[in-house]
Amino acid sequence: MPKFQVVVTDFLEESSIESKVLADIADLTLAQAHDEATLQAKLRQTSADAMILYHDITRVGDATLALAPHCKGLVRAGVGYNNVDLAAAKKRGITVCNVPDYGTEEVADHALMLLLALARRTHPSDRSMRDGTWDYRVAYGAPRLRGKVLGLIGCGRIGTATALRAKAFGLDVAFYDPFVPNGLDKALGIRRCAKLDELLEQSRFVSLHCWLDDSTRHLMNAQAFAKLQPGAFLINTARGGIVDQTALADALASGKIAGAGLDVFEREPFDEPRLLDFQNVVVTPHSAFYSDEGFIELRTKAATEVRRLLLGEPPLNPVKLS
Repeated sequence: MPKFQVVVTDFLEESSIESKVLADIADLTLAQAHDEATLQAKLRQTSADAMILYHDITRVGDATLALAPHCKGLVRAGVGYNNVDLAAAKKRGITVCNVPDYGTEEVADHALMLLLALARRTHPSDRSMRDGTWDYRVAYGAPRLRGKVLGLIGCGRIGTATALRAKAFGLDVAFYDPFVPNGLDKALGIRRCAKLDELLEQSRFVSLHCWLDDSTRHLMNAQAFAKLQPGAFLINTARGGIVDQTALADALASGKIAGAGLDVFEREPFDEPRLLDFQNVVVTPHSAFYSDEGFIELRTKAATEVRRLLLGEPPLNPVKLS
């Protein structure tokens, strides 16, 4: 019996983990595409019964899916799936799935790491030492964490994990999320804000943990930054498009906010050199999701979901198609 054909569209350079899950039923092709045109060229050469998509490709649309007429499913190896044209997938009968529960610990840890690095002025201190300067005054401006308000925008899996970690530092955790049920605040021992403006106005730290769609794109814009109290910090480990990077740079330049910790950006790889001019900005290369264990978990779960789809079994994490 011929094997199924599975195409990993981007990001991966080897398929050792996927092969352990799929080798008995499928052959794998690593397209290693960085844009949709490259993926389309690969799909013209390779039949695809299923695809695994990472985040290097910013959009997989109808023209690409048309080149995979036998495709049963597309699994987004990650939480967000905003780089998939859901309407096109629905039209072509392609099931779209994601991996919503991987990396929760890693991203929450990373968000707290960025918060601590900014608040404790870790990077200026490190640079000062490397330049041969021994002066504790480089820490001037560092706030005490206990009692300061950490405002979470989004309180799903990762937001919840971040809240629990932040409480251990004595931070006063509040959140805004109109989609989670009433009572979550009581279960976690944190505060709920009914409006975004209410959260922004009281937060010394704002950490983003929501998805990216039309309702959240540029949620953090010039108007939002204007509502923050002086000396506030922004942390983004969610999606780059939630932040208007021009407005962020303006807020940093004016001193409206005290710093930013960014793991994700509107355009990746990162191409906003203006942000690097600020000594109070800490950047990482979309690496918050990664730990050795977490990456294995992600890849295993994505491949296992593909296996379910190919064998006609109900998927574990189907995305609701528009």
